[in-house]
Amino acid sequence: MEFTDQLLRKIEIPFPPQRIISLVPSQTELLFDLGLASKIVGITKFCVHPAEALKTKCIVGGTKNFWFDVIDQLKPDLIIGNKEENYEDGILQLKAHYPVWMSDVNDLETALDMLRGIAAITGTQRVGAKLVKNIQSAFDGLTLFQRKRVLYLIWHPWMAVGTNTFIHSMLSLLGLDNVVDQCRYPELTDENIQQLNPDIVFLSSEPFPFKQKHESQLKKLLPDIRVVPVDGEMFSWYGSRMLKIPDYFNNLYQKIDK
Repeated sequence: MEFTDQLLRKIEIPFPPQRIISLVPSQTELLFDLGLASKIVGITKFCVHPAEALKTKCIVGGTKNFWFDVIDQLKPDLIIGNKEENYEDGILQLKAHYPVWMSDVNDLETALDMLRGIAAITGTQRVGAKLVKNIQSAFDGLTLFQRKRVLYLIWHPWMAVGTNTFIHSMLSLLGLDNVVDQCRYPELTDENIQQLNPDIVFLSSEPFPFKQKHESQLKKLLPDIRVVPVDGEMFSWYGSRMLKIPDYFNNLYQKIDK
């Protein structure tokens, strides 16, 4: 059957697919929650949810370093990737041999479109539609922050979340103002951070393991700011984990803005 992915590419996929490889952790979790565990043959080493994934599925490398020989041995009839999380050269190499469905997620709406799309290509529309409805209902109960200026850091040397990202859209949904107006993930100097002068700095739990010394560094730069460690999965995983995001955000609100 022919399907269109989020890059508006038309792909012929054996329907329903029987041997699926997922190259994106949040989409791997989604596939399990759609009831497709028995159809998944390969995942990346970063696909840590659900816990059974790394124990029961073949590892095909990382999100930006595919093991093509392993993928060939698995003989997939569908590979699911993402524009941002995977690397273009690797995807192009896979597309030459296999059906590759690509997502492109920047906000809640495109995340829900991704979910509908994956449900459609895997024949799990009923489960997918229920999941979408439950996610929308969960986000309807989101508590909005009183306007605060936030810097969201993901790496050291300092790298921040900018515009045109899923994380930026989550900050906006919360009523928070991202102080970074550059696109994607700009690098920042100490001086840049001082000039941005945020009210709060969020230190993401992934992909970099921030320590107390990094919080201390920030406090020296801006003594009056509040530095808050946050669960990076809750800000950046755009699959079925979105069901849990509003509760996490509401708890975060209670800690910060009540």
